[in-house]
Amino acid sequence: MEPSANDIRRPSSSRGPSGPTRPRRHISVGRVFSRFIVVLLVAVIVAGIAAYNWVNSNLSKSAWLSDMSSGQATSWLILGSDERDGSINESSGDVPGTRTDTILVLTKPKSGPSSLISIPRDSLVKVDDKSMKINAVYELYGKKSLVGAVENITGQKIDHVAMVKFGGVQDVVNALGGVELCYDSTVNDANSGLVWQAGCHVADGGTALAFSRMRYSDPQGDFGRAARQRQVIAAIMKKATSRSTLTSFSTTSKVAKTALASVSVDDKTTPTTLLAMVMAFRSASSSKGISGSVYWTDQGYYVAGVGSCVLLDDDKNLQLFSELAAGTHASGSVGTLAEAS
Repeated sequence: MEPSANDIRRPSSSRGPSGPTRPRRHISVGRVFSRFIVVLLVAVIVAGIAAYNWVNSNLSKSAWLSDMSSGQATSWLILGSDERDGSINESSGDVPGTRTDTILVLTKPKSGPSSLISIPRDSLVKVDDKSMKINAVYELYGKKSLVGAVENITGQKIDHVAMVKFGGVQDVVNALGGVELCYDSTVNDANSGLVWQAGCHVADGGTALAFSRMRYSDPQGDFGRAARQRQVIAAIMKKATSRSTLTSFSTTSKVAKTALASVSVDDKTTPTTLLAMVMAFRSASSSKGISGSVYWTDQGYYVAGVGSCVLLDDDKNLQLFSELAAGTHASGSVGTLAEAS
């Protein structure tokens, strides 16, 4: 019986029209995809390491932190420094030297809402038994003394510090192409240079800076200014982490370079802790976060040789920050102004 065509098997070494044929290797789609993912992950890791090293090498670091033991939350001290070096317009109320006129405490508990709390620049504190306004501590006694003064107010460890020059705010906002700000009053303030029509507008760097510094035309004075400063920083964070910014390499690169040129941090800060700060700030500024100011008993407390100060309510502030660190405080606004409204 003759074998059928189906019974005939070609040996693997049979020759084709152009020579010996080789068996075809079957490469699965899954294997190709998995290799692609591995290559992609390696590329991302390499790019991430390169970016990490670049950011870390461009951070201006110095010794800020105290020896206080770490607590149950992570806290950042965010400062705005008006160096009065001629880089920005100076108001008639300014004095020579360096002042930390913006003082914010950002707290991220292990669970619960993040918080962003302002400390008024005229808050009365004592350093080496000498009474002074808190915004003068940095210039007179140095970095660690300012951190210590804030830790005395909050009762909590400050884990990291970021100090931004006021002129840097202008540069970062311009690099972002402007940020949206809202204020419900029309203002023409000669001291800060702010010209503002009531409502919400996209502000350029110069306007955002003036918006942050204006206080003489604000009925709430320095307290209203503190609220606007929180708004400006929140608007910068929102725009900087938006999809439109993050998907534009040129914008992201420009913002990163500008921001790093205008900020100084503690010597334990890394790109990772900076990213954690940004995310905590966004969370604190959202509807689920906590924001406001510390509590005080007298906003016009006069001290000879110091002037009119804000007398803080020590017990209420220690209780406030204890709850913020534990994550047990409810979301919303806090502070004396919040209670009065």
